[in-house]
Amino acid sequence: MFFRWDWLRPVLTAPIVPTLGPIHPDALTVSVFEDILRAADTGDFLPYDKDRRWGGKKDEKVLREDVVHQPERTLIPTLTRRGRGTAKVFAYGLRDTVVDEAAELAAKLAARHDMVNARVVRPLGPETAHPRGTRIQLKDFTAALCPAPDGPVRPVTTWSAAVQETFAPFAEAMAGDGLSFLHAQMQAGRCGPVLTAAIEDRIVGAIGPMEIQPDAIGRPQLMPQYFAVLPEARGQGLGRVLWRAAMRWGQTHGAAYQVLQTEVDGPSDRLCQVEGLTSLGFTHTTSA
Repeated sequence: MFFRWDWLRPVLTAPIVPTLGPIHPDALTVSVFEDILRAADTGDFLPYDKDRRWGGKKDEKVLREDVVHQPERTLIPTLTRRGRGTAKVFAYGLRDTVVDEAAELAAKLAARHDMVNARVVRPLGPETAHPRGTRIQLKDFTAALCPAPDGPVRPVTTWSAAVQETFAPFAEAMAGDGLSFLHAQMQAGRCGPVLTAAIEDRIVGAIGPMEIQPDAIGRPQLMPQYFAVLPEARGQGLGRVLWRAAMRWGQTHGAAYQVLQTEVDGPSDRLCQVEGLTSLGFTHTTSA
């Protein structure tokens, strides 16, 4: 075993794992960290990797030989060749000096592997006074019944053909939110249902795909979705209606929970806070 849990556990201020992203706190075990090291040798997806549903090969991998693992800090570097390439170091440690150490390592690895970008990811606890970056949130479906949405939301495939045809221009307009990628997956038949809202026979909002997969300890989780509403359709409560429809879908289809990330103080973040999700901590990413 590479990692010592008595060293690593005290510095895991937020439940985020390199190459996997945020996970349920109950699934945060030394075995998960050992798994990402093994996956680095093969390039394969782990069985519970959320990106596995998109197919292909895992793009990001841990640089096993460059991991720093000591009693008060653990630095786990990853490499991805997507775009212009990024060397990223996850800085686990309670002292602020861990960020400087991680930045130095990220810069060195970016140069060594001819990567354009060098980044440091710092997990921060939920008690952080002035959080920045992204918030990790938990929706527990076992705690209470999710309310039914009070608006016209339905799977895109159940609208009339004329309405369905408006999804393509909607997805193109919201490409920055991942809807263009989602549309390509839908056309290829590689994803679950996508819930949509329409105004005057035109799709103006969507959330999906709706999919459930087991996590590292076998609990069914609702997978993260792409979520967007056209700017001109905002301010009418459609975002909340879509989100509630998605949560209702997850609960009625047997999911135990969903873990998601939202930009601190962004629209989705404010929505999740109003809806009573539990904050599990934050991640702050900086250039090295």
